Amino acid sequence: MKDIVIVGAGKIGSMIAEFLGGSGDYAVTVVDRSQHQLDRLETSAPLKKAALDITQGDGLHKLLAGKFAVLSAAPYYATRRIAEAAKAAGAHYLDLTEDVASTRAVKQLSSGARTAFIPQCGLAPGFITIVASDLASRFDELHDVRMRVGALPKFPSNALNYNLTWSTDGVINEYCEPCEAIVNGQLKETQPLEELEEFSLDGILYEAFNTSGGLGTLCETLAGKVRNLNYRTIRYPGHAAIMKALLNDLRLRDRRELLKDILENAVPITLQDVVIVFVTVSGMRAGQLMQETYAHKIYAASIGGRVRSAIQLTTAGGICAVLDMLSAGELPQAGLIRQEEIGLKPFLANRFGRVYAMAVPAAANAA
Repeated sequence: MKDIVIVGAGKIGSMIAEFLGGSGDYAVTVVDRSQHQLDRLETSAPLKKAALDITQGDGLHKLLAGKFAVLSAAPYYATRRIAEAAKAAGAHYLDLTEDVASTRAVKQLSSGARTAFIPQCGLAPGFITIVASDLASRFDELHDVRMRVGALPKFPSNALNYNLTWSTDGVINEYCEPCEAIVNGQLKETQPLEELEEFSLDGILYEAFNTSGGLGTLCETLAGKVRNLNYRTIRYPGHAAIMKALLNDLRLRDRRELLKDILENAVPITLQDVVIVFVTVSGMRAGQLMQETYAHKIYAASIGGRVRSAIQLTTAGGICAVLDMLSAGELPQAGLIRQEEIGLKPFLANRFGRVYAMAVPAAANAA
């Protein structure tokens, strides 16, 4: 049994603890600075709890001594601190961050590390990157890679057509920070909430727009190999216009704590959600111009006697599957491991990765 530390006792941290603690193969300790949050952990799996402010002293470093790995389910701004403690303690490190600056810090820390550093193990970046890399590998010459992901309420009922399904800090960050893309073979910085498009899937109309961080390290990996590469977040129509008014016209991008307070007190959380994964790759194969599309929907489900949202299942399933593959020796044991280096087939065959196969793939109807 391997000793694991999970930092963050929110909904994603709870789901990770449920998966790993319930497997019988991992001894789990969950860390959070809030004892109240630890007391509210939504899991029936056996585990230990540690109330600890990781920003103070070397408590996390000491806790990680002798541990197999630490998994960060903490806000993106805690990423570097956790990664530094992991390196100092000699523990494997995995996180869920979509933040570009945080990932750069993890990449720097991975240099010379005796253990594996695997950032961005969630949904996007994470699974979406694994899918895109798998599709891209089937082409002799890449032209366009389009990656789209959304975590949406099944029953939208407000002007935003949105409910809180994961980290509010994360949502705000991806709506505010610059985005990466490859345009006509050149790496570009694009603006969030821009380049709005619409498409339909299973007869439902969606919009998609630029958000930060979803490409992970794929821009770097595919540089010089692809004509166009971009990532956009999926929402129901009308969402982007309202968020642009809040962030730009009312200048709430400069008052993120106020925006967070508004959203968390006005936009309800829902467990009745759907995660959409939509990737299209085109290019040349055997002398012909070809296109392949992966389209899939994952819904909320009951796990461990509790209803778990689709974003909980997919995000936690992603990082748990990667940890499981690392533990089984299926991944390198030291240095930086990029999501695009993880095979789609073994990922989906993993006991935790199977959450991505819980629904029948949706029929693709891009428009």
